[in-house]
Amino acid sequence: MKVRLICILVAAIFLSYSFRYSHYLIDNHKNTIINCDSTPALNQDIIAYVNKHIKRTVGRGECWDLAAEPLNELGATWDKNYNYGMKVNYKTDCIYPGDIIQFEGVKIKTKKGNMTITSVMDHHTAIVYEVKDIGKYVIAHQNTSDFGRKVGLSELDLSNIQKGRFTIY
Repeated sequence: MKVRLICILVAAIFLSYSFRYSHYLIDNHKNTIINCDSTPALNQDIIAYVNKHIKRTVGRGECWDLAAEPLNELGATWDKNYNYGMKVNYKTDCIYPGDIIQFEGVKIKTKKGNMTITSVMDHHTAIVYEVKDIGKYVIAHQNTSDFGRKVGLSELDLSNIQKGRFTIY
């Protein structure tokens, strides 16, 4: 059974990288492969909202406005205080475009050529815009040094986080 599961996983990974990135997880309790490509409808609506607002200001331009506005507009259930729904673990759960990330005291170091870029997100909210790989995303956010109070896209590799914590919803 394990050999069969490994063969299925290898074939799935090969096929997914042949066409585009696909996100698969293994459910060890059920000994099955989970395909994370089917983005939930609410998440699709959040991404559609983000697409309409790239390079524009949402609400007052605060980072959390980019998450709050579409959630409110779409009638989603959330506590209106940085708890955006069900918490998920990026190592064991499917992460989808439209998921929301809350950063607290995060410091990120990224190397680009000979340069090291340090980013600080003391209290920052972003939306997963694209899932590139496990722990590697393109995020949509505003109220940043790069984009000011307009919505922009940035790459995020969670392995570059030096300190702080984050929660994905």
